[in-house]
Amino acid sequence: MSEQRPTPALAGVPLELDLEHLPFDTDEGVGLRAALGLLVLETDQTIEDEFRAIWPTHGVALYGARLHNSAHISPETLKEMEGLIVPTTQLLPSMVDLTVLAFACTSGALVIGERRVAELIRTVRPRALVTDPVTAAIAALRETGVRRVGLLTPYVRDINVRLREALIARGLEIPVMGSFNEADDGVVARITQRAVLEAIVRVGSSPSCDGVFVSCTSLRVARIVEEAEALIGKPVTSSNHALAWHMLRLAGITDDISGFGRLYRQ
Repeated sequence: MSEQRPTPALAGVPLELDLEHLPFDTDEGVGLRAALGLLVLETDQTIEDEFRAIWPTHGVALYGARLHNSAHISPETLKEMEGLIVPTTQLLPSMVDLTVLAFACTSGALVIGERRVAELIRTVRPRALVTDPVTAAIAALRETGVRRVGLLTPYVRDINVRLREALIARGLEIPVMGSFNEADDGVVARITQRAVLEAIVRVGSSPSCDGVFVSCTSLRVARIVEEAEALIGKPVTSSNHALAWHMLRLAGITDDISGFGRLYRQ
């Protein structure tokens, strides 16, 4: 039984009953099915919202840590994040065994290098499976049978060239590209879903591509994927859309999730 005893007055108001040492049980906690970690850029206003929309509501726990970055996105500012990956990973709760850990920056993973990102994360979490939006997007495009990719980004030219070259080096074709050419991550987060949808249709309507990849975790895409696919008749994915899917699959979660396009029904 719990202990019941009189308690002295606190702030002049006596307690009539004070129960200490109440009995309790424990279980696996919120991560009953999987506990996943996410390194999120300080300037990112979008990714958590899209992950909450997509992911199953029961049993999948997400633990995030914010990594400082410049709002001005350039190869130089992206490279600066390399030295912050380890200390940011250390901010994740050490008592939680994270199955999968993701670095949530497409252009950052590209500039730093996916292997280097994974190497740095594993110095802190050696048992975790590691992914990033570039790795996830390639896996998602292959899953949906897309080889000739219509690429849509918000980036400036230097990053666009690097991304196109990186995807080609990984066996994809990029015959069609479109960009908003916006370097400020805060502005990118406020680009409307309607503008993104219209851009997807313009890029994806080309007969030269089999599907569309929308790069950047700040762009709001996940909720319009299904509509975009209906309009162009081709698979569509994005940095957040692909990353959420890849993290679930790496964790062994293969639920069909409705409302988010072909990838989540594979």
